[in-house]
Amino acid sequence: MGEVIQFVSKSERERERLIREARAIYDSIFPSAVPASEQQAGAGVRRSDGGNFA
Repeated sequence: MGEVIQFVSKSERERERLIREARAIYDSIFPSAVPASEQQAGAGVRRSDGGNFA
């Protein structure tokens, strides 16, 4: 009781999905900077897309 259910339109869900997809693509092209401590340890940069190129 007392729960509020908010309607989310189909277009809003699609918009959010496209934003998530665009962010994932951006992150795969421009990965965040690796801290110097990780570079010295020999750790590689992880790719969120598994190294696949589209």
